[in-house]
Amino acid sequence: MMEKRVKAALVSVISNTFLVTAKLVVGFLIGSVSVISEGIHSANDLLASFIALFAVKSASKPPDEKHNFGHGKIENISGTIEGLLIFIAACLIIKEAIEKILHGGEPLALGWGIGVMGLSALVNLLVSSYLMRVAKATHSIALEADAIHLRTDVYTSAGVFAGLLLIHFTGWTMLDPIAAILVAMLIIRAAFELTSKAFVPLIDTALSEDEVSEIKAIIENYSDKFVEYHDLRTRRSGREKHIDFHLVAHSDSSIQEVHDLCDSIEDHIMREIPHSHVLIHCEPVCCCEGEEACQAADLTRSHA
Repeated sequence: MMEKRVKAALVSVISNTFLVTAKLVVGFLIGSVSVISEGIHSANDLLASFIALFAVKSASKPPDEKHNFGHGKIENISGTIEGLLIFIAACLIIKEAIEKILHGGEPLALGWGIGVMGLSALVNLLVSSYLMRVAKATHSIALEADAIHLRTDVYTSAGVFAGLLLIHFTGWTMLDPIAAILVAMLIIRAAFELTSKAFVPLIDTALSEDEVSEIKAIIENYSDKFVEYHDLRTRRSGREKHIDFHLVAHSDSSIQEVHDLCDSIEDHIMREIPHSHVLIHCEPVCCCEGEEACQAADLTRSHA
């Protein structure tokens, strides 16, 4: 059965292929720079969708000898590239719009442009909502980036749709390149937000404050079975979340008891924090209270 993330990425590729063709054909036929700019934007979306498809397929691979912690960061790289592509698309749109303002030109057969923009907004609204649901369910940054990408297209298509309607009723053709420039401004904003969100985890940032608070609450739920914990560290790699900390066990606890305690804490964290990998280093209160406590000091438990 096809993996849920891969299926969602394929839906994005198919929908963007259709919209690129429709927008560019109609845009050139009616001579509308705002529709052509939307075609360029959708071509950018299509490339981004292919990148997202590659990313989710690659990120799903299990750890190997060269990638002991898996391939999760491929999704972050994908999101960063998508953000840069969006920015490039915005620059191309502005260039086309300025040339239209300087050299003039009048779009024809506005009905076709209005129709394709309305259809584009509707299709991308449905697809982006679907992608975001799958992204949240699977914790996929690549699909979330693609969803944000397409949601931007919803707003920009709706903007061009409104601009063409105004031209139809007012006859003021200058609204076409103005609408295109406004589209580009929205795209640049989306590019900045997306790039920031995707790039930051590449430098091993911690999990969110809410997630860290939840991890602490889970550990403290077992506080009657250990002395203390310290050196809690977290980092994100794509959808994968790595968590490690030191647990100070009672010196009279057996290795089996400490082992079972670690299992319980790890299982609990992994249930509440999906796609997490937990590493616990156990320490005794001191090593002068028996050989068994000293052995516990060297016990390191790891689960994925």
